[in-house]
Amino acid sequence: MLREYYADMHIHIGRDKYNNSVKITASQQLTMTNILKEASRRKGIQLIGIIDSHSPGVQDELADLINVGVAHELEHGGVQFEQTTVLLGAEIEIYDDNCHGPVHVLIFLPTLAKMRIFTNWLKTKVTNITLSSQRYYGTAKDLQTKVKKLKGLFIPAHVFTPHKSLYGKGVKNSLTEIFHPELIDAIELGLSSDTWMADHIAELHDYPFLSNSDAHSLAKIAREYQVIYMKEPSFKEFTLALQNKRGRKIVKNYGMNPKLGKYYSTVCKNCYENVAYLSDQCSNCQSTKIVNGVYDRIMELATPSPTTPNRPPYRYQVPLEYFPKLGPKTMERLLDRFNTEMNIVHHVPKEQLEEILSTKLTHMILSMRKGSLPIEAGGGGKYGRIDLK
Repeated sequence: MLREYYADMHIHIGRDKYNNSVKITASQQLTMTNILKEASRRKGIQLIGIIDSHSPGVQDELADLINVGVAHELEHGGVQFEQTTVLLGAEIEIYDDNCHGPVHVLIFLPTLAKMRIFTNWLKTKVTNITLSSQRYYGTAKDLQTKVKKLKGLFIPAHVFTPHKSLYGKGVKNSLTEIFHPELIDAIELGLSSDTWMADHIAELHDYPFLSNSDAHSLAKIAREYQVIYMKEPSFKEFTLALQNKRGRKIVKNYGMNPKLGKYYSTVCKNCYENVAYLSDQCSNCQSTKIVNGVYDRIMELATPSPTTPNRPPYRYQVPLEYFPKLGPKTMERLLDRFNTEMNIVHHVPKEQLEEILSTKLTHMILSMRKGSLPIEAGGGGKYGRIDLK
């Protein structure tokens, strides 16, 4: 029987089993064990992608969980812990001769054994195999070929962010400049874009879109995610959903309004005033530190197309931690009563929310469900915010 599952496929590791850094900018609380507990017990996310699973210390911690019997490998790929399945992934930085700037990609492999094989191959092509998002010394197409030989998935990451992304830095006009297009399994949108924006680029019409958190802390897990129709949360079922086969499919994308992202608008990095796209200097403070916005870059790349794909709906959503005056103690009361954030965000009736929350906070959650929260746009590395004026 097929049913709906919540999935967030881009979560970082801060520390490995040996307390060594993996993602330098991530919280030290982001261990494999802590992430699994957070996803299963608090967030209510049934499928997650740990994209630092290439790191040997991360693999060792997962192996320990399997050996003591609190986790187990699934027949169809992935490792299950309580109510959550983790898919083993890696985020890799490509900057070969065909790239105009660094590009991040995600890869996923079905088993721990295959990830160990990939690690042994990758460590000859990166400076430090223990760290996240390392520069890969080889071509993008060779990396794609290796992943496919291991029966893995290849997904360009946060493709529009101004730094280290496919369209932000990597290519001038087309993904074909660096990738085999037929070896791409999906496109990750990133926090400053949505389905409507991305579909202005016709070459993306053939790919499913993923909305993931890129979590650097436990609280950020599931700030963006998708609902996927599958038989079970596993590597095989996730693959079928990306291929839209046998009834498996992405049902909805949930993400922050792109205006809440750090790079939606073109702004001056010095004074954060909006400036014209591709400006050389800010007219307000004369700084030359201009960060071009995602919206403007997409409009630059926009290509006419006679048809638009029949996409799943993209629902705007704001993580509960963004809500003013919803502090940690109130959050704990909500979780004690309603179990998981997914339940609070999607299902708890108004009357029950009002037993714990103020009328204003309850109204904000209900407005969020409708996608009608007012937003003030972000840019230049500064997040947007909920506008309560």
